[in-house]
Amino acid sequence: MKFGKRLKRQIEQSLPDWRDKFLSYKELKKLVRLISSAPPLLNGSVEYGKAEREFMYCLNNEIEKFNAFFMEQEEDFIIRHKELQQRIQRVIDTWGPNGTKPSDTEFKEEMGKIRKDIVNFHGEMVLLMNYSNINYTGLAKILKKYDKRTGGVLRLPFIQKVLEQPFFTTDLISKLVKECESTIDWVFPASEAQGIHAEREAITVPGEGIFRNTVAALLTMQEIRRGSSTYSHFSLPPLNLPESDIFQSLQVLSPIPIP
Repeated sequence: MKFGKRLKRQIEQSLPDWRDKFLSYKELKKLVRLISSAPPLLNGSVEYGKAEREFMYCLNNEIEKFNAFFMEQEEDFIIRHKELQQRIQRVIDTWGPNGTKPSDTEFKEEMGKIRKDIVNFHGEMVLLMNYSNINYTGLAKILKKYDKRTGGVLRLPFIQKVLEQPFFTTDLISKLVKECESTIDWVFPASEAQGIHAEREAITVPGEGIFRNTVAALLTMQEIRRGSSTYSHFSLPPLNLPESDIFQSLQVLSPIPIP
């Protein structure tokens, strides 16, 4: 699948508030075509220089857009992770050996809410990792087109700059994802395995198929890495797939487009 179609698919499957935060791939492609279509004798012209400056301006704007969105989401995830841990601890304190142990109905209701929230939270974090991956890949591809069509050497120095950007640095999110997976294994104990598969598939925030689209995002991250058989300066780091059996057990035939 061509990258433009893959990006379009990801945007359609993303959360509504995220859709204008992705790479403006079509606009950048148009600028590359405009620059490369200029006759060789006009490469030093005002028009050519203006197009090049606009291209660089757009690239830098895209990076600023990615960083602002990524850092905002990252901060929100840190807060939500702490809140979920506090809710789980309250359940342990209340229904544990030294707790007051209210009714089983209350316990089941609270655990049901926690389960839905933790799976959706995990899903959003995976979607953010995919957001980082696909936007980086798009930048690398558009820069490759630029160098190929103009004879420039912009790709390597610009990618080296990108590698230092907050939106590309997913270490903290990866750590939260791993911690979240451990929590998922705890709130979905093996003793409840029978019938739990259907419950997991049904978990969504109102009107949005986050869980199944999370799996679709994981598949996209695998596809992106399979696109290149050799390692280079532009390769993405290895993908550590979720270890929790919640994802290992689910096969997604097609993602759910989010309106």
